[in-house]
Amino acid sequence: MKRAPLPTRRRHFGFAALALALTACSAAPPEAETPKTPTTAAPSATMAKAPPAPASPLDTRPALSTAKDFAPPPPEVWKTEQGITVWLVARKTLPIVSATWMVPVGSSADPPELPGLAHITADLLDEGAGSRGALQISTDLMDLGASFGISTRADGTSLSLVVLKKNFGEAFGIVADVLARPKLDGTEWKRLQDLWKNRLAKRGDDPEAVASLVATAAIYGPGTAYGHPTEGQTQASKKVNLAAVKDFYASHFGPEGLVLVVAGDITRADVDALLKKGFDGWKGGKAKSKLTPAPTSFAPASPLPRAILVDREDAPQAVVLVAKPGVTGSDPRLPLLQLVNTALGGSFTSRLNQNLREDHGWTYGARSAFSERRGQGLFSARAAVETSVTGPALGEMLKELDLMAKKGLSADELGKVRAQDRGDLVQTYEAVEDASERLAYLAMAGRSPTWDVEASRARQAATLAQLNALAAEYVDPKGGVIVVVGPKEDVLPALQKAGITDVAMWTEEGEPAK
Repeated sequence: MKRAPLPTRRRHFGFAALALALTACSAAPPEAETPKTPTTAAPSATMAKAPPAPASPLDTRPALSTAKDFAPPPPEVWKTEQGITVWLVARKTLPIVSATWMVPVGSSADPPELPGLAHITADLLDEGAGSRGALQISTDLMDLGASFGISTRADGTSLSLVVLKKNFGEAFGIVADVLARPKLDGTEWKRLQDLWKNRLAKRGDDPEAVASLVATAAIYGPGTAYGHPTEGQTQASKKVNLAAVKDFYASHFGPEGLVLVVAGDITRADVDALLKKGFDGWKGGKAKSKLTPAPTSFAPASPLPRAILVDREDAPQAVVLVAKPGVTGSDPRLPLLQLVNTALGGSFTSRLNQNLREDHGWTYGARSAFSERRGQGLFSARAAVETSVTGPALGEMLKELDLMAKKGLSADELGKVRAQDRGDLVQTYEAVEDASERLAYLAMAGRSPTWDVEASRARQAATLAQLNALAAEYVDPKGGVIVVVGPKEDVLPALQKAGITDVAMWTEEGEPAK
């Protein structure tokens, strides 16, 4: 969670100053004085030159002391009789407890003909569970002052809870019902299904989402485990019914493979007692939950074009995105690639953002990232720019990627990204809710609970030679695909002017246009 910037200090001229000014204006004018003839002193030959103005404190970079090493304490890990794995980070500083349940089933487990099934199944879980209806679940959690949410990614589904320690037991019981005893009611399903279809129909209004969807589908291949959008597709959503949802839940949700991450003012004995009360007897359905096989290679349906254009008629902005294959989430090279990315597009002072935003003023922000997945991930760089500068902006983006691939980081950049790495690690684990969600994300990607500590150590020990070799292999824009979401009549000529003539038209659903 990022800290909000400090408010800007402003000068305020109050009523006292205003009264003083009015008083001065209303007073009698002073008597006129006889003007005096100005005298000019003769310059002295021995007069010393005026001393130079002192240097601005901004002219000198302050010397920073050596940063202290930081390593979050590893969680206590054990497995319960039900088959649930627990990661516990005990903190007594505040009477707050955060818990995240990570079910290792995400959109990669969707049947090919029913994309979005995992997403909509998870969305229905809290629409009635145990003895409570949908409204009662919401009301009871609100009365407890709890924050609760459900999210689905490609590799897993998570349920997160943050609440005061005194209310944690009661809130835990509600979430246990949501996960282990959902009603999956027909009336709630009809309402939720309509909302889901409406959201899918409106997704085309978000060019950033469309660009990500198309790039993912292009590289992995439409309809593959990672190649379809987590939320599903508009036409396919019509095929999803309540029977499919119930069967998916029964087949994939169970205690085996479930990871519970708890952080805050709580003990192992407390957690064990709550788990026994909330999940005792839960066996899952027809099949026990297990890790879904994650894609480890890319299989596009056909050779990729150099660029893909999604027409968004009359749009004042275009989203430009460059994507190519990355590495798996557990690859030991990933931490070093993330260090490369911090310099390239992972921070406000990164090369991409300084070029496209600060130097040219074409965008509010340009960024890049290596995705963290259980299977093979992606590298992507993107920016939303004014439509009129689509060609030049894409040219600058490709130039920055090519420059990083060929020349790598400078020594100054290495020092900067190392310092940011330390700060990011502290920030990730400073609040209990951030710590529990991050550890659950590590579990989702199939990593150990100490991954972040080991990854940070690897980044701090990294050399320029190591980083620059990885940059040459994974950041080079050659072999990647360019995705542009914007008005065809403006964008297509801009791409052609930039020398990009191999352009294919795709739909906003991530499929080649007919």
